[in-house]
Amino acid sequence: MKTLRILSLAILAFFASCSSDNDETVTANELDGLTKIQEMTNDTHVVELYSSTGTLQQGHNAISLRIKNKATNEYEKNATVSWSPLMYMMSMQHACPYSAVTKTSGKETLYNGYIVFQMAQNDTEYWKLKVNYTINGTEYNVDEIISVPASAKRRVTSFTGTDGSKYVLALIEPTNPKVALNDIKMGVFKMENMTSFPIVNDYTVKIDPRMPSMGNHGSPNNVNLTQSATDLLYHGKLSLTMTGYWKINLQLLNSANEVLKGEEITETTTESSIYFEVEF
Repeated sequence: MKTLRILSLAILAFFASCSSDNDETVTANELDGLTKIQEMTNDTHVVELYSSTGTLQQGHNAISLRIKNKATNEYEKNATVSWSPLMYMMSMQHACPYSAVTKTSGKETLYNGYIVFQMAQNDTEYWKLKVNYTINGTEYNVDEIISVPASAKRRVTSFTGTDGSKYVLALIEPTNPKVALNDIKMGVFKMENMTSFPIVNDYTVKIDPRMPSMGNHGSPNNVNLTQSATDLLYHGKLSLTMTGYWKINLQLLNSANEVLKGEEITETTTESSIYFEVEF
């Protein structure tokens, strides 16, 4: 009997170990390439925020999240999730462009989307993120301050167009530029009000990359950005012929091909009033 009892305990320990190893493997696979930014908590859950760098910054941010049940210590697999970022300024509050939150393809517990922070935090102004989610018909939310420092290079620009509308342009790709013809992707958004920044349809973003430290020379074979029917973002080609600092001069054109903002680069106009920066 004693031998049988020891054998039974050994079998249980083996399966417990296998289960633990499997849980760790699932977690590792779920978070491949991601680093935790921070945790947000309420009475029932811990919402974990992730990005490729483990940080947020001014500009476009691809963000993933998981929801852990405090009672079971397990991650929720069937939640409906949304979020709403809000900037708290001295005299007002405003939101920013952001996507829906969807289940990450091929993952069990991971959800993802993007947020474009057009402003960085400072000593007196800050961002809060509210995450709303529903599990088995019950609604929950969590709301906490998040850290959004300024980006080292200009990755987002906000302005008023000649049509009187306010726009936000955000650089998404390339994240790792090369001496090559790079894929370039941007988000183009229009401010409807202080909390609504929908994607703009059927516009064009003209690009003219220049190297200010090298006589402001340009590059060949660039392709202006137009909207993709697949993700509704704007795609084109960016030619970078050498390493160093590049200024990507921009012009935003509406569906009637009218320039809403930005200038063409000439001998006397060396930079546009709207631009992004790349250095590698």
